[in-house]
Amino acid sequence: MIGKIFRFFHIFLIFISNFCCAQYILKGKVSDKKNGEELPGATIKIKGTNIATATGNNGSFTIEVAKFPVTLQVKYIGYENFELKINKYTNNILKIELKEKEADLKEIEIKSSRITEKEKESPITVESMGSKQIKEAAASTFYEGLGNMKGVDITAASLGFRVVNTRGFNSTSPVRSLQLIDGVDNQSPGLNFSLGNFLGACELDLKKVDIISGASSAFYGPNAFNGVISMESKNPFESKGLTIQSKIGERQLREFCFRLAQVIKGKNGKEKLAYKVCFLGMSAYDWEANNYNPSSDSKKGLGNPGRFDAINIYGDEVTSYGNDYTDAESQRSYPGLGVIYRDGYFEKDLVDYNTHNNKFNLSIHYKITPKTELIYAFNMGGGTTVYQGENRYSLKNIRFWQNRIEWQQKDKFFIRIYTTNEDAGDSYDAVFTAMRLNDAIDNNVHWYDTYRTYWSHPMFGFKGKVKALPGYPEWYVADSISKEEWVEKKLTPFLDFYKDSLIKWHQLCLNNLNRYSYNKYSPGTERFDSMFNDIVTRKFNDRGTRFYDRSALYNIQAEYKFKTKLGEITNGISGRMYRPDSRGTIFRDTAGKKITNFEFGIYAGIDKKFNNNHWKINITTRLDKNENFNFLFSPAASILYLPLKEHNFRFTVSRAIRNPTLADQYLYYNVGRAILIGNLNGFDSLITIESIDEWRKNLDVSKIVYRKVDPISPEKVLTFELGYKAELFKSLFLDMGYYYSVYTDFIGYNIGAVAHFGLGGFPVGGIQVYRLAANSADKVNTSGFNFGFSYFFKKYSFTGNYSINTINLRNTNDPIVPAFNTPKNKFNLGFSGRECKIPFTKLKNLGFGFSYKWIEGFEFTGSPQFTGYIRNYDMFDAQLNYYFPKQFLTLKIGGSNLLGIVPLFRKNESNKLKAVFNNLNTQVYGGPFVGRLAYISILFELSYK
Repeated sequence: MIGKIFRFFHIFLIFISNFCCAQYILKGKVSDKKNGEELPGATIKIKGTNIATATGNNGSFTIEVAKFPVTLQVKYIGYENFELKINKYTNNILKIELKEKEADLKEIEIKSSRITEKEKESPITVESMGSKQIKEAAASTFYEGLGNMKGVDITAASLGFRVVNTRGFNSTSPVRSLQLIDGVDNQSPGLNFSLGNFLGACELDLKKVDIISGASSAFYGPNAFNGVISMESKNPFESKGLTIQSKIGERQLREFCFRLAQVIKGKNGKEKLAYKVCFLGMSAYDWEANNYNPSSDSKKGLGNPGRFDAINIYGDEVTSYGNDYTDAESQRSYPGLGVIYRDGYFEKDLVDYNTHNNKFNLSIHYKITPKTELIYAFNMGGGTTVYQGENRYSLKNIRFWQNRIEWQQKDKFFIRIYTTNEDAGDSYDAVFTAMRLNDAIDNNVHWYDTYRTYWSHPMFGFKGKVKALPGYPEWYVADSISKEEWVEKKLTPFLDFYKDSLIKWHQLCLNNLNRYSYNKYSPGTERFDSMFNDIVTRKFNDRGTRFYDRSALYNIQAEYKFKTKLGEITNGISGRMYRPDSRGTIFRDTAGKKITNFEFGIYAGIDKKFNNNHWKINITTRLDKNENFNFLFSPAASILYLPLKEHNFRFTVSRAIRNPTLADQYLYYNVGRAILIGNLNGFDSLITIESIDEWRKNLDVSKIVYRKVDPISPEKVLTFELGYKAELFKSLFLDMGYYYSVYTDFIGYNIGAVAHFGLGGFPVGGIQVYRLAANSADKVNTSGFNFGFSYFFKKYSFTGNYSINTINLRNTNDPIVPAFNTPKNKFNLGFSGRECKIPFTKLKNLGFGFSYKWIEGFEFTGSPQFTGYIRNYDMFDAQLNYYFPKQFLTLKIGGSNLLGIVPLFRKNESNKLKAVFNNLNTQVYGGPFVGRLAYISILFELSYK
């Protein structure tokens, strides 16, 4: 029934959008008369009425007029009031320039540049960072600074790869979030998620960043499942001039960026053509991933004489059987052998930590009419960094480029066509590379068997040395206890007592193995380099570990807005074609097989204000169709109540969908421990891992349990949200909200095996482990609350926010366990100032910013290699800047993670004071320890009139 109602409403919106008549709408822009800077948050009121509006982040506004003549009253804090009389309707954009109040210059409050009226009245949870905040971010990059926003999580897999997540299920593969730059999806076509800002926008060209938390499919499409990161670049018509920035810092950080924007006027003297060119080049030495503790997949831990599977040592993973000699008979035959692991390779010997990133942006804007623009934009990014997914990957010389053509009238309509292409370059799987290096010596089964032979061989005598230890407890058939009891009560305590000797002998056994039977490829040698280069330059399906990925996507979208007596109506349509191209290294596109995937959507919405603008209602619905799945609706409705101008209450209910990614549908990728596969057609007779463990005890085939996995289907979420915003004393702003989400058909993974058992219970041809995409049979519930405040006084601001996020799995037995990967509690505090006077001097162009964040520890669920507990951590960032007006220069000194307080409270911290100022923390389990990054930058800004 609900579905029918939404279908009817969708048709109704489209109907009225075509037959309702528009009213008189005046459009304009408010700016500073002296420097042309846009003034967001200015109030525009029709004199003698209660009709009013406010400018947005770009200083633009629209206001509805019933008749003429009218007088517009314009007010802005720190500026003289302005009135503009309009005798008749005009469709030209009104240009209103305000003059600063000379008497109030020393007392101008900065709040107006931080929080606009539109942000105050937003019915959804939006956090914004404007161009000034971007420039003044204390962190080493603005993108890292997004983590100080309310409800926003930053996950760092490396220095060059940071990812934004909201409302849980944090991951280095943020498939539940959508990142846009000027309305263009910034995702990698093959991966179906964005690589942070590694392939994103240049900092100098950013006008603002909005982060919309929560289910937003109705507004932005299927990928806007948990949130949207929307970046808007500067329009060259509005932001003209030359900007150059140079930055140097720790870890060999070197960065250079410039932006040039110019306007060309037509014969009539009016602006007709504008262009901008941006470039960024960055290089640094990345953080090293050097966690050598046992992984969650390791059967043995620290102190095991035969070693263990370490987190950031690769090649020591157990990918076949034959390494466990802890059963009673093996203990008697090979005492002290126990569980053995191969020696692997450190990550630092396998990846290129010399990260570099280059970005180039070009756009040409042509005004067809004074209101409409035709835009061509070309964006390209590339470089080298380390990425963490199922394994750790060296993304080497990757390239990513986009072409966009758009015809638009701001806040009215647009037709946008763009393409995205990528080239994986020389990228490879670092973990699998280590496995290939070891396989080049011998496979695991033979290696384990040879190790066992060396342990028991009389020539080396390790078995004999164990039995020759004083008090060795022999076992005989005639003994009164069983072998199992003998192992438990006598042998194990004996071996534990001589563990130091066992560790020494296992190392000698390994040395002898490498000396006489195997010649390990040792890092730093020509032999290692030759084999390593051979492996990483050959593709996966050619016994190598290199990716081939030249995937692409093609997108077209059109949208039209207009106002009627019923309210403002928005209509839109979009279509997208994915064309993955991996030549069998990632997807099932082998032997010339071509994969394409098409999806489209239509949407419509209405905004209505009534009761003297005290109430505002928004209703939106969207219909999406992917060629492999059924039609899906994403309706959303919100109610905003403003009893007073300074207070508002909001309630939103929205439904979002997420189509399975290309990997969920078409993946076929061997990571060594398992083969990862897409699940478009379902999977029959998958053996559960638990039953494999039971079978292994005595080769009893009757213990084997098979299960059927249904084909993958889209994920859905229904979210309810309550919120409150307030402005108190004209200087304190509050924003709080609560959400509750119910996920259905949650997409995760099932892990199982395929085997064919012969006589005696032995598997014919071995056992192959698979991990396949699947939907959870149970519902998953999440909820959260966040609170934020901003206090502005004179030239200073004090901000803070707190978030709590929880998940309820309802004691499920479903094999799919959602990777929530989110701290339950966290908070941020910030203090900043602009144009401050330096004490005891006449200099008054000092700015500063300090921010502190605290993150509660949480369980991070990744692959078996990279699953573990992230402990509590905190970070303190700071920056000081000074502006030299005659030289148009800003000098900035700052740093991220300069210190932490949490180390003072860690019981196992040996040198707490040192740890405070060398505050190493892990944000991704298996990722690097992130420390301090101090920097100094010089910014040159020359604006053109």
